[in-house]
Amino acid sequence: MLWDIFCNVIDNHGDIGVCWRLAAELGARGEQVRLRVDDASALAWMAPVGAQGVAVLPWDSASAPGDVVVEAFGCELPADFQMQIAQSTRREGVQPAWINLEYLTAESFAERSHGLPSPVMSGPAAGLTKHFFYPGFTPRTGGLIREGNLLQREAAFDRGAWLAARGIASMGELLVGMFCYEPAAMPQLIAQLAAIDRPVRLLVTAGRATGAVQSVLGKDATRGNLALTYLPLMPHPDFDHLLWACDFNFVRGEDSLVRALWAGAPFAWQLYPQHDDAHHAKLEAFLDWLQAPAELRAFHRAWNGMTSVLPRIDFDGWRATAACARERLLAQPDLVTQLLRFARHPANTSSAGS
Repeated sequence: MLWDIFCNVIDNHGDIGVCWRLAAELGARGEQVRLRVDDASALAWMAPVGAQGVAVLPWDSASAPGDVVVEAFGCELPADFQMQIAQSTRREGVQPAWINLEYLTAESFAERSHGLPSPVMSGPAAGLTKHFFYPGFTPRTGGLIREGNLLQREAAFDRGAWLAARGIASMGELLVGMFCYEPAAMPQLIAQLAAIDRPVRLLVTAGRATGAVQSVLGKDATRGNLALTYLPLMPHPDFDHLLWACDFNFVRGEDSLVRALWAGAPFAWQLYPQHDDAHHAKLEAFLDWLQAPAELRAFHRAWNGMTSVLPRIDFDGWRATAACARERLLAQPDLVTQLLRFARHPANTSSAGS
């Protein structure tokens, strides 16, 4: 099928990151994809070699709709394109599958709303129907993006060679990956890592994470038993390598949470802060699904600014929680498999998934 995926880039690379992974995996499975994006600049480092079957187009580029139209994260399609959908429907007698790909959440409404129709009530496409598609963590949702070759790539990963290529001699240090916004608990975390009774190396991603760490340490490269390595912007495959290399991962937003889950190492998730604190309920729902032990719950709450005292990281004790979550997810169909089935027969997909 021919897919049109619309992505409105807000900030922090999460929107374009999810949409690119979706487009690339559809292309890998033989689909043809036009990724229509209003700011494709991040793809220069995120996906420098492109992907088979994927064309990146401007947001408002003119062309007739394909077989499937995906509006990611509630972005509203350009009026001209909505008119094209309406005209195509009248001409062909069949409406293109029109899917509203929602944000990822473990909250209960994802299961209730997954697959529901959403009649278009106004505008050029009035009278047509969209359908909600909710990614999620349970069999009653749309699942998570998981590439068909992910497990093979992970099994072939050479941790020592990847570290050596970045000038890091692996001498038994605890390796901690840092991808975050600006958590208020960062000073507590730095003090905690510096005081651990074995060497720790913090691998800090470019951008906001670097700024957050340097706001505490300045230009210092060490503190106590803690050493730092600052990383450049990385393409998607290399970000997976970072997660696979580390003993513990700090991740933020939607895309990197999913990648941390597939990595299977213990992690802490920082949600994008919302002014009405809606992210607090989202965090609690995720921790419930994760079956997080009490201290891991407390750590997440402090890391997300809900409490003020950051508990100590339990590097070994939290590993089983991450491994169990990964196994549960691997037993479920991935998002692209479900989306392909859904796009062919959207009217047959009821609420609560199928």
